[in-house]
Amino acid sequence: MAQDLKNSLLLPKTDFPMRADLVKREPGRVAHWDKLDLYGKIQAARANRPAFVLHDGPPFTNGDVHIGTALNKSLKDFVNRYKSMRGFRTPYVPGWDCHGLPIEQKVSQEIRAQNLTLTTAELRAKCDAFSETWIGKQTTQFKRIGVLADWANEYKTKAPAFEADILRTFASFVEQGLVYRSKKPVYWSIPFETALAEAEIEYKEHISIAIWVKFVVPAAEAQKYGLPTDKPLSIVIWTTTPWTIPANLAIALHPEVDYAVADLGTERIIVASALLGSVATAAKLEAQPSVVLTLPGAKLEKLQARHPFIDRASPVVLADYVTIDSGTGCVHTAPGHGQDDYLTGLKNGLEVYCPVGDDGKYLDDGRIPADLVGLTTLESVEDLAAKKPAPANLGVLKKLADAGALLAKAKYPHSYPHCWRSKTPIIFRAVDQWFVSLDKAGHRQVALGEITKIAQNQGWIPAWGEARIRGAVESRPDWCISRQRSWGVPIIAFYGPDKKAWLDAGVIRAVAEKIATEGTNFWYDSTAEQILAGVKLPADWPAAHALTCGRDTLDVWIDSGSTQAAVLKRGQGGTSWPADLYLEGSDQHRGWFQSSLWNSVISWGAAPYKAVLTHGFIVDKNRQKISKSSTYQKPQTADAYIAQHGADVIRLWIASQDFRDDIPVDEEILKNVGEAYRLFRNTFRFQLSNLFDFDAGKHTVPVASMDALDRWALHQTAILIGECTRAYDAYEFHRVYQLCNQFCSVTLSAVYHDILKDRLYTLGTDHPLRRSSQTAISAIFDALVKILAPFLTFTTDEAWSFARTGQEYSNDSIHLQDWPVAPESWLNPALAADFDVLFKLRAKATETLEPLRQAGTIGKSLDATLAFAGGTPETQVILNRHLASLPEFFIVSSLSLTPGDGAEVSITARHAQETGQSRCPRCWRWVPNLIAKSHVEVCPRCAEVLNS
Repeated sequence: MAQDLKNSLLLPKTDFPMRADLVKREPGRVAHWDKLDLYGKIQAARANRPAFVLHDGPPFTNGDVHIGTALNKSLKDFVNRYKSMRGFRTPYVPGWDCHGLPIEQKVSQEIRAQNLTLTTAELRAKCDAFSETWIGKQTTQFKRIGVLADWANEYKTKAPAFEADILRTFASFVEQGLVYRSKKPVYWSIPFETALAEAEIEYKEHISIAIWVKFVVPAAEAQKYGLPTDKPLSIVIWTTTPWTIPANLAIALHPEVDYAVADLGTERIIVASALLGSVATAAKLEAQPSVVLTLPGAKLEKLQARHPFIDRASPVVLADYVTIDSGTGCVHTAPGHGQDDYLTGLKNGLEVYCPVGDDGKYLDDGRIPADLVGLTTLESVEDLAAKKPAPANLGVLKKLADAGALLAKAKYPHSYPHCWRSKTPIIFRAVDQWFVSLDKAGHRQVALGEITKIAQNQGWIPAWGEARIRGAVESRPDWCISRQRSWGVPIIAFYGPDKKAWLDAGVIRAVAEKIATEGTNFWYDSTAEQILAGVKLPADWPAAHALTCGRDTLDVWIDSGSTQAAVLKRGQGGTSWPADLYLEGSDQHRGWFQSSLWNSVISWGAAPYKAVLTHGFIVDKNRQKISKSSTYQKPQTADAYIAQHGADVIRLWIASQDFRDDIPVDEEILKNVGEAYRLFRNTFRFQLSNLFDFDAGKHTVPVASMDALDRWALHQTAILIGECTRAYDAYEFHRVYQLCNQFCSVTLSAVYHDILKDRLYTLGTDHPLRRSSQTAISAIFDALVKILAPFLTFTTDEAWSFARTGQEYSNDSIHLQDWPVAPESWLNPALAADFDVLFKLRAKATETLEPLRQAGTIGKSLDATLAFAGGTPETQVILNRHLASLPEFFIVSSLSLTPGDGAEVSITARHAQETGQSRCPRCWRWVPNLIAKSHVEVCPRCAEVLNS
């Protein structure tokens, strides 16, 4: 008989699995989407709608997708899926950064391991194949994350047509007279023997050797300037790069700073007056030196001091950048090894002298002392770990000590630029390079104006991004665009017999046309005469047969910065220029955001984007950065995380974090996110399982006819839709996560779903209350599954398919649906106000029932009956208005109201049996009377169901 009663209940039914089994089941949905051509269907469905173009920044094709890259691609996928559901056409063309040092480095390692000797063209072919292999692997990995994109129409910076567009961008620079060749100091990576872009360096703490060095002032020279000559006199400089002393050509003083001639006893020194005390401390002098004479720096201009161990003068020059914050106020100046030094050298006619070769070793140039030749300036990773100075530093220290010129030395910890790949300190080194002038045609001011324009439209997200990119653009020196690498787009420059460089925009464009079909290996496989066949040369050029091809390649930031021209300007995949959004990590203010801005401003006079969204970096629980180039204890690939947790959990973790800051990840965080995932999945399952006999076309109840509790739930859902929509619009995905988590755990699970179980399971199939609640559940499911679709891209599609077809897969994907919009009829503030009062009473009732549970007087709350007394008139009105549904709302068997004088409602509880009631074996409610029905007694409500 008990089984018969159970069979009469309308218990939940669904094939939507309780266990997600994401790791095993998600790949099947990826294959389903591919078969369905889901991306194509989405674009076709929005073909005539306004476009929202998120332009993809290309990742390097040199390894597995890192969890940080998965973060980036997932955020982009969130944006595109949301915008598509909002009715935008969302063309998303994925890209690949195929050239550059990271790829050439890995291929070169393989070649060395195999002991091979290859031509440049053969090396490039291997780099091409290496890159192509990783494009295939990364595509699979991005799909596994759930990223939807126009994979058939991807862009590759190594594609011949794309390389041609890079060269056309370069030609526009040349045409405007911005490109010049000069020997200037650049960031130089010794291990890779190449110049580095600003975005390819990272600052790390470094312990340098600070030295105070005496440059002797000959007596005759001192006499000319009215300086005392009765004792040896020296100007003292301070530097943290001892290895640059052999390249010293001058000493810079500030014209308006006072300098002291200080007496040390047996000799005298010249330093800034304000720094004499710190110099004395560094030199460990017993007493503060007396000052013989004080004079401004301007009075010492052109004084000829002598280099400490090389037979040449080191003249005093004047420079406004000299400070008295540290050191001596007398700045060691080596024009070949620093930007300020270089500019000072140009101003004063000094040679741009760099005695260090590509390999970081002193050259045998006839000026470097023989015992220094061949010493390296490189501090290897092993040297850094052992805190061992570079051999060149040690060699120079010995020379200075032997010459009696080393006044003092000390360890100096400070932030210093390092090569992002080798992790070794860079050097500043002057070499012949190609540069783009950023000020010559006013482009810097245009770029700054575009930054302001974007800011006025709230386009820097977060807002501090404006200051970061503004600072980068304002301070950037002329762009060094040449690299001494093989794997890249060649700079189309030719050299005559006299080594003079020849560069022309028309020639570059003509060669670009050939490269568009031949590829850039054409440049390496052919002679200049073959390359220039059919190309009209400027009248002043040498004949083609007399020219040779340059071997420098373009900075890869020219490559990626040209995507706006090669992709957006050409409308590839339905895109358009400018993009609505660029979305990358916060380091890209110095990288892709900036290079794209410069390329676009120089070529088109405007920014390539309307808005820029930046995210932080992945960090562990100790806030240690988990980057591709860091050494971390476990594989930090996206595949490793997905293999353990599934893509939807990883996506949900990303959505749960405020990505504008650094994003923490560890097992505890992912465990908590896993709990949230199960909450969302179980919510969907509860809803689907209680709609098994609901046909929206037949059973939907008009809102006006729905039960008050169901109308309250729809009101809460309308609020959720509005708040989530605003959060998505502001790219505050963590806010959406929080809102949905709270909605599912509290509004639904703890309240609405809990209250509904009685009516859903025990009432008759078509009972108005049951159909009312099913109508609400269906509407809430429809809204919730869509709100979470951008994050839980696999699970929501699965739930949607079960809702529509009862099957795991269907052609009507959730991702083809429109964004939920709450009808006006859902909003009911007056009803919500009623329920606010009722929920406060519900919390009080729970407190009243808890002692009875603890004492074992009652088991479930249905065993109890409640008596309410008192309350304000307003509260009494609300209670009476909802009197019939109060027992269900409080999940008790009965509830009585008694007027009273108190403003507070008092609540008493007791077991229903004490009032003479009996429990119905079908619904477990206690009622005054049971009715005999087929050998069992049930409550009148259940009897009615059994009769039907």
